[in-house]
Amino acid sequence: ITYDADILRLTDAFRSIGLYVGSVVITRYQGQSAADAFQKRLQNLGIKVYRHYPIEGYPSNVQKIVSDEGYGKNDYIETERSLVVVTAPGPGSGKMATCLSQLYHEHKRGVQAGYAKFETFPIWNIPLKHPVNIAYEAATADLNDVNMIDPFHLEEYGKTAINYNRDVEIFPVLSAMFERILGHSPYKSPTDMGVNMAGFCITDDETVKAAARQEIIRRYYAALCDRRKGIVEEDLGDKIALLMEQAGANSSDRKVVAAALKKDELTQGPAAAIALGDGRIITGKTSALLGASSTLLLNALKALCGLPDELLLISPEVIEPIQRLKTECLGNRNPRLHMDETLIALSICAATDPNAELALQQISKLKGLEAHSTVLLSSVDEGVFRKLGVNLTCEPKYETNKLYQKS
Repeated sequence: ITYDADILRLTDAFRSIGLYVGSVVITRYQGQSAADAFQKRLQNLGIKVYRHYPIEGYPSNVQKIVSDEGYGKNDYIETERSLVVVTAPGPGSGKMATCLSQLYHEHKRGVQAGYAKFETFPIWNIPLKHPVNIAYEAATADLNDVNMIDPFHLEEYGKTAINYNRDVEIFPVLSAMFERILGHSPYKSPTDMGVNMAGFCITDDETVKAAARQEIIRRYYAALCDRRKGIVEEDLGDKIALLMEQAGANSSDRKVVAAALKKDELTQGPAAAIALGDGRIITGKTSALLGASSTLLLNALKALCGLPDELLLISPEVIEPIQRLKTECLGNRNPRLHMDETLIALSICAATDPNAELALQQISKLKGLEAHSTVLLSSVDEGVFRKLGVNLTCEPKYETNKLYQKS
């Protein structure tokens, strides 16, 4: 999803739970035509838009930044509530700069505004090398984030707290900005700025560690796949492999990987595996009618409701007309049903077949399960796994050797 589309998605999501969205700030505005078009689109939708501009010497030239030539050039954001949350779709979007700019404008108007940062990771009050904090490093490996002990917190309070390199490096500059805006810095360390109680919510540390290790492994496979697609740096997978080792994890800890690869070897075709909540591992193979992911889905649903593996939930007589529609009318070369098509076919069968209806009732039980595919999947199948809440990983290879790969 593109950044501008995600802004609209987030606005809808916040409004759907009763939150008020006051405005959108376009940061680093320099007259870009795309920014102008997006601003017009937002305004046509009834959303207020403000502009913030690049500041020469940012973030080190504090004297210029905290002046009418710096933050003073930015639009003042009109707000209606005493507590304002600033958020954005991704990192490096200018959230902190927006907050500091607003502090500058509020204090010029005599308003005693303050600032705090809510950031879940890294968790400040668990060990530096706790798998949860290492999982955060894996998630931000493309940003080169590195967890570290907060030296300012240690010096001020004599206590160890965990932060990360970007916040630690920028803190002296932020502290100087606070002093120029407020007359003093309310924070003695970057950890002081944070609002994070996540560490106090851990009641079963071993379970949390195990889940974090699995997350690191998933990030590792995602990096390998993205490298195969050519959308990340070559060394990203190697970085996460080192983090995986630090966390005491190994790709072999992901049981569905070995099961999927074994099925692939036995059938000489793409395969997939999923681990059920009771520990059973179910596999699926590629057939003339269904892709491996679709076969896996049906096999998992049968296993969850105790139906025999050999039972056909969707008869070939139902699938074959769909295949003809795909290939003869819609011009698709692959006749096999994707997961979304399989679910629609299963839903139709459920109208007259109690077994299909029983299988459909198991879909919610797939949420949170782990799955692995021996090939990169289409965006359609990836999307269905995501909507079902299944944690998917893939081998970094395509099903065919074609140069053009349809997503």
